[in-house]
Amino acid sequence: MTQAVDALTLEQPNHYPPGDLAIWIFILAELSVFAAFFGAYAFTRMNNVALFNEFQLHLNREAALVNTLALITSSYFVVRAVAAIKENHSAACYRWLIAAMGMGALFLVVKVGEYSHHFALGVNLSTNTFYMFYLSLTVFHFMHVIMGMVILAAIAIKTKRGGYSAQEHTGVETGASYWHMVDLVWLILFPLVYVMR
Repeated sequence: MTQAVDALTLEQPNHYPPGDLAIWIFILAELSVFAAFFGAYAFTRMNNVALFNEFQLHLNREAALVNTLALITSSYFVVRAVAAIKENHSAACYRWLIAAMGMGALFLVVKVGEYSHHFALGVNLSTNTFYMFYLSLTVFHFMHVIMGMVILAAIAIKTKRGGYSAQEHTGVETGASYWHMVDLVWLILFPLVYVMR
C-alpha cells in the first residue's frame, strides 16, 4: 500500500510556486510593504547614524537572537510537515505543525518580554525616530507571526481531521509559504535593526 502511494506521489508533477497562487500575490504585496519600511528605515538611519547607534544599544540582542533561532527552527519544522504530508503521513504532519507553532509561540513570548521592558521605561512611538521605526517594524512583524500561527493552526486542525493527503496538500504548502515569508522578513529585520551599525 505504501509503495502504491509513493508511486502516485512520484507521478504527480511538482507545481511552482508551491501552494495556492493567491497566497503568492498576497506574499509579494506584503514583501513590498516591508521593503518600503526597510527602505525608509535605512534612509532615515543614514541621516541619524549617531541617534540610531545610541538607542540600538538599548535593544536586547540576545532575545532577538533567540527569536531568530526560534523562527529558523519553526521554518524547518514546517518543511518537515510538508514532506510528511507528501508521504501521506498525516499524523507526522500534524506533529510538525504543532512544533512549528510552539516555536512561533516562543517568539511571541520573548518579543512580549522585550516590549514590556521598553514600555516600562516609557518608550513609545514618539520617544524618538529610532524607537518609532523599531516599534513600527517589529509590531508589524509581530502581527504577521500571529496571523501565521492562526493559519498553521487551521491547517493542523484540518490535517488532524484527515483533510490533506499525498494527493491533495495544497493547503499545507500554502500555509508553509506564508510562514516562510514571515521568517524571511525577520531574517532581514534582525540584522537591520539589531546589528547593523
